[in-house]
Amino acid sequence: MPSSAPRPVIIVPGIDDSGPAHWQTWLETRRPNTTRATQHDWSDPDLHAWGVQIRKAVEASAKPPLIVAHSFGVLAAVHAARRGAQRIGGALLVAPADPALFDCASTLTHLPLPFPTILVASRNDKWLSFGAAKTWSERWRARLVDAGHVGHINVASGHGPWPTVLQLIADLERATEPTLVHTSS
Repeated sequence: MPSSAPRPVIIVPGIDDSGPAHWQTWLETRRPNTTRATQHDWSDPDLHAWGVQIRKAVEASAKPPLIVAHSFGVLAAVHAARRGAQRIGGALLVAPADPALFDCASTLTHLPLPFPTILVASRNDKWLSFGAAKTWSERWRARLVDAGHVGHINVASGHGPWPTVLQLIADLERATEPTLVHTSS
């Protein structure tokens, strides 16, 4: 039987954080047990420094959390998972930034992530082509969700409140629930 308390969620924004109208901020107000990873400098996309902060947030969580990352935050979350994957319950990776733009493709794992993962990609996201998103989802063995032609899935593309994120988190929670095995006597 699943626990009554929702699994902890750690939000990992992209560059410049997620402002008050962003869907990640909306999510914080809609879902209990949700916190935001902090960064020393949201305007400096430093993969290693961001990864350290994300690992600290994961380690501070009472139970293995779900990561809900956006844009450069996706890259930082995947980087952080290299050293703390056993403490991560699952990941929702929304509109990843192109690792080539930050010269970090070789730094990211090209292997399957060891926890349930969903990658949401847009067909007209200027930060990452849909084809590249598909390639990364295959490498990480993430379920790919085709969001259609919706831009970067941020405020500029009309994504303030985004109820779809609640369903995607519920999908991850179901994927992380232990399976009960019944034996006959």
